Amino acid sequence: QVQLVESGGGLVQAGGSLRLSCAASGRTFNTYTMGWFRQAPGKEREFVVAIRWNTGITYYADSVKGRFTISRDNAKNTVYLQMNSLKPEDTAVYYCAADRYFRPVVGDRTNYDYWGQGTQVTVSS
Repeated sequence: QVQLVESGGGLVQAGGSLRLSCAASGRTFNTYTMGWFRQAPGKEREFVVAIRWNTGITYYADSVKGRFTISRDNAKNTVYLQMNSLKPEDTAVYYCAADRYFRPVVGDRTNYDYWGQGTQVTVSS
């Protein structure tokens, strides 16, 4: 049984930083794609960033390029999302997700098989 547990959300002022963590368990994840999505109130869940676990290749939404960085720690089975220069429009619930089939389109939320419970990020202006 795959489990994804996010942590690290909170309240931060605009321009600040947060680091989210996603602890994965239940499988060997070196053939998975791990993604972060976010959902703001009244909006659809949108793609933020993804990483191919075995190669480390990363993919970013245009809105976060240059500000957010995804990484993984193989020993800890954990994926991180470092968020810098945060803006009020980054406010959302952030979800960690796992694609076990290495699907080519990383930005499509329907391609992910497992989801965490989400962690709230609030950026004040």
